[in-house]
Amino acid sequence: MTLMTRAAIIDRYGMRLSMEQLAQVLGVHVQTVYNQLTTGELPIRTYKEGARRWASYEAVAEYLDEMDEKARAHRE
Repeated sequence: MTLMTRAAIIDRYGMRLSMEQLAQVLGVHVQTVYNQLTTGELPIRTYKEGARRWASYEAVAEYLDEMDEKARAHRE
């Protein structure tokens, strides 16, 4: 994962993202995130702490970088 992606996520959201913040980053409705989580289709690893679910900035950055690489490869 690129340093720029990690830095941008940490700067805006911190070390972990709530499901609401994750939805913001992905550009989808928060219910979509929960639906994908329920069906096992959410492409980003999450974890539960207490009653809340979180995604680490590293998992989010890794996913975004993978999607960027796929998009670049598709353009070539």
